[in-house]
Amino acid sequence: MPGFIPWPEPWAERYRRAGHWRGDTFGGLLRALAGRFGGRTALVDGERRWSYRDLDQKADRLAAGFARLGLGPRDAVVVQLPNTAEFFAVIFALFRLGALPVFALPAHRSLEIRYFCEFTRAKAYVIPGAATGFDYRGLASGIRDTVSSVEHVIVAGESPGASGGVIALDDLLDEPHDQFVSSAGPTGGDVAFFQLSGGSTGVPKLIPRTHDDYILSLRGSVEICGLDDTSVYLAVLPVAHNFPLSSPGTLGTLLAGGTVVLAPRPSPDEAFPLIERERVTITAVVPPLALVWLEAAATLRHDLSSLRVLQVGGAKFGPEAAARVKPTLGCQLQQVFGMAEGLVNYTRLDDPDDIVIHTQGRPISPDDEILVVDDDDREVPAGAVGHLLTRGPYTIRGYYDSPEHNARAFTPDGFYRTGDLVRLTPLGYLVVEGRAKDQINRGGDKVAAEEVENHILAHPAVRDVAVVAMPDAFLGERTCAFVIARGAAPKGVEITRFLRDRGLAAYKIPDRVEFVDAFPETGVGKVSKKTLRAAIAAKSRGGAPS
Repeated sequence: MPGFIPWPEPWAERYRRAGHWRGDTFGGLLRALAGRFGGRTALVDGERRWSYRDLDQKADRLAAGFARLGLGPRDAVVVQLPNTAEFFAVIFALFRLGALPVFALPAHRSLEIRYFCEFTRAKAYVIPGAATGFDYRGLASGIRDTVSSVEHVIVAGESPGASGGVIALDDLLDEPHDQFVSSAGPTGGDVAFFQLSGGSTGVPKLIPRTHDDYILSLRGSVEICGLDDTSVYLAVLPVAHNFPLSSPGTLGTLLAGGTVVLAPRPSPDEAFPLIERERVTITAVVPPLALVWLEAAATLRHDLSSLRVLQVGGAKFGPEAAARVKPTLGCQLQQVFGMAEGLVNYTRLDDPDDIVIHTQGRPISPDDEILVVDDDDREVPAGAVGHLLTRGPYTIRGYYDSPEHNARAFTPDGFYRTGDLVRLTPLGYLVVEGRAKDQINRGGDKVAAEEVENHILAHPAVRDVAVVAMPDAFLGERTCAFVIARGAAPKGVEITRFLRDRGLAAYKIPDRVEFVDAFPETGVGKVSKKTLRAAIAAKSRGGAPS
């Protein structure tokens, strides 16, 4: 596949011999699961309950419907759906067809969606219906008018016969189809889908994940997290995100024969009743949401006794908050640290509290290779803080069609530069100390400073800008834009409105705008973002920078 960097054959053969890669595909796995679990509940979406057999049949019918539209193997399809059962019918249909879902998030707007469609030459774009509170149809209309490759806009959650130049997803289910099989694969080594990086420069890079490597990650996660056919997973985070998709997430739960319960929103007043009603055993949240749940548990009276595991990931979870999970919620905390590019680390369910509270876990696979190095790529002494590099059977060897970026993001021998600063404990657990990349982790949403800076620089009243992280007790980090105006400074609200009008996702718009006359500089004349971060941290505390 052009633009995809595969594992070198000696490494691929090693992973096959070790049993990591077994040649399975997602379409084939669903077929086997439907045969094994049949009428057992796979998905709960509100009052709707789909069995494994239902999901398998809907995937077959949708695959046939997509094929009638002219979609085929290796055709990219941007999928932007919320936490609904249709998300799974769509992606398994595309897997079965050999087409390639591009997992957009509900928060993405025109700037990101246009890029995904253009870069992948997507032939179709799948959106939610009108009940979401945002005009995805209007967004899709603009995309179709400006991206020539997009031939079809497909709307989920609307009645058949949709108008306005779009196709209702249900219209593609109008004919029964028995066991759809694509005439051209796919195979286990083929790319299954594209995820999105949280990169530090520009719009997200595309991460090609193969059936083999992702299914390996799922199998390992299911084993580590103790899932089986009695497990009930509550999906409260956006299901297209890597964490709730695969760690072990929704796909891991299905692989184990369990039940996935879909929450439309993550607030405790919606999630807690679902935990009680569906007897949820495991769920996953980001640190800011964990803090909200911990506070709500003291006032909302719901039976959470079925909950065995609360996973927290997406950003570092402070030890003080981590120590509150077991006494407050009555369940085991599991810290998860990973990335859509591959490597995933877990604290184990039988680890002592000290490890669970103070580390971010250890890797899934014994063949995950970890290096902690200094700025010159020399390994640091044991226990010292350094840059995390990794290589392994489910960590990509390169972003899709991005040779220049790959030259910086990967070493010549295939190690991925994660951009994380970590230290390694004597027992092989990682403790995350921060980020080396110019990236802001806003409650689990990654914001590339350079991308936001480039958009702000397009404002006619802006001469220069530097975007940095500022500490926040709730989200961990928020964004602050330091702006040097050209002439009279505009109001901060004008900057944010300008970014919103450019189609930037809401979570990327700076939380605060500060106007300054000049930027502090390093000894070599570069903008000192370290000084700016210290300044805004001190200002937010009401003090002066040290």
